[in-house]
Amino acid sequence: MPWVILLVSAALEAVWATALGRSGGLTDPTATATFVVALVASMVGLGLAVRTIPIGTGYAVWTGVGAGLTLAWAILSGDEPFAAVTVLLITGIIGAVVGLTLLPPD
Repeated sequence: MPWVILLVSAALEAVWATALGRSGGLTDPTATATFVVALVASMVGLGLAVRTIPIGTGYAVWTGVGAGLTLAWAILSGDEPFAAVTVLLITGIIGAVVGLTLLPPD
């Protein structure tokens, strides 16, 4: 269950990052509210997950998955252009994150 919480928290990281980008410097009320709610929920989930998952691994997974999802949404929504090199590099980050999850516990 901690891994599910961590992955949901990572998805919420992508939500808050996207909302922050669309908030106009926190001037748009809807985007700002979305940012705040998703940020708090994401942090609470991360905190719950790292009760069981080591903080280094949990944080790496959280940021890696969140960054990948944020970029994917930005490309799909047209906020950022598709660039093969960028996708390749983010794929490398996601691959490293998957590798971290497969390491045996100490």
